[in-house]
Amino acid sequence: MKFPEPKSPSKVTGLSRVDPVVAVVQTKPETVLEDIQTAMEMAGVQRALAPAAPTILKDNISWHFPFPGANTTPWQLEGSILGLKKAGLNDLVCVQNETVVTDAFKGEDLNKYVPIFRKYGVPVKFNFKDGDMEWVPFVPKTPLLVLDQIYPEGIRIPDFFFKKNVVHLPTVKCHIYTTTTGAMKNAFGGLLHFHRHYTHSWIHETLVDLLAIQKEIHTGVFAVMDGTTAGNGPGPRTMIPEQKNVILASADQVAIDAVAAKMMGFNPLDIRYINLAHQRGLGCGDPREVRVIGEDVRNVNWNFAVGDNGASLVGDLLWFSPLKRLQNIFFRTPLVNFFIFGSEFYHDYYRWPLKDRRVFRKWMRQSPWGKLFASYADSL
Repeated sequence: MKFPEPKSPSKVTGLSRVDPVVAVVQTKPETVLEDIQTAMEMAGVQRALAPAAPTILKDNISWHFPFPGANTTPWQLEGSILGLKKAGLNDLVCVQNETVVTDAFKGEDLNKYVPIFRKYGVPVKFNFKDGDMEWVPFVPKTPLLVLDQIYPEGIRIPDFFFKKNVVHLPTVKCHIYTTTTGAMKNAFGGLLHFHRHYTHSWIHETLVDLLAIQKEIHTGVFAVMDGTTAGNGPGPRTMIPEQKNVILASADQVAIDAVAAKMMGFNPLDIRYINLAHQRGLGCGDPREVRVIGEDVRNVNWNFAVGDNGASLVGDLLWFSPLKRLQNIFFRTPLVNFFIFGSEFYHDYYRWPLKDRRVFRKWMRQSPWGKLFASYADSL
């Protein structure tokens, strides 16, 4: 593979930022379902999504274990379903993806999504399951930054995603490779196939390309972001959960990520994927230009910091140091299985049983959100 040189982030023709709006709503367990629906209304969900098109719910399972702050919460999923139905959008389907270290079936079970799907009659499809959808070639009209170079044989995306709305359900959290992760990153697992790890050295440019693709294939894009328990530290899995009691919603994927990043304590325009998307006109990454409605968050600063963990130190070396030029050897040969095993062992057989399960249990005992999670399946 030729070493990609990201192209100039020139503005995408025909796109402009028009009154970017992000709703930020304070919430509590007793009112969270109503508060999510309020945030969606405030952010203009009816205007953002095509009423006659089916709507994909794209939840976020960063880790199949239910670590606080890492995954879509059950109330976030249920509240979003209620908000969509209230807006007249009743043709709903959830699409799940796997990663090399995350089990989608285990994740939707342990995070208590399955009873919600049953209660509201929402079918679930898997982008890796034969019969649910097919990966088809796609040639974007929009000039891309890197994806066409990373996949010179052609880009493939699921045929099921075409001509449908999509609602992303990320959480407010840090990320070891992108500083923060939210609505833009949530498209990563859905739109890229099993070889998405090829993109990690150019992850910021990749997220921008994926947003451009979404604007071509979807009839509408919206995001509901859960910040009831936010993730500080080396996310998207091994984090320090912090109770923040907020819900965000927006049709502008760049703006919602920018507002969340600012609340976490980062300068959004210093985060490359937000800055690049802003420059290309794919959304508004400058919080000074975003109309935030609901809570006044201008002076909010949670002082989050990403830091490192064992997995990120290896990733930094292989994806972002001069060694990245050897990716064809490390990640496009059977050697990749060694790194997959290493990541799985670190997260599932070291971090979870020896450290993070205790954090989860403490959250269940002491946090009002943990207590809501503990009783959630029983209430359906």
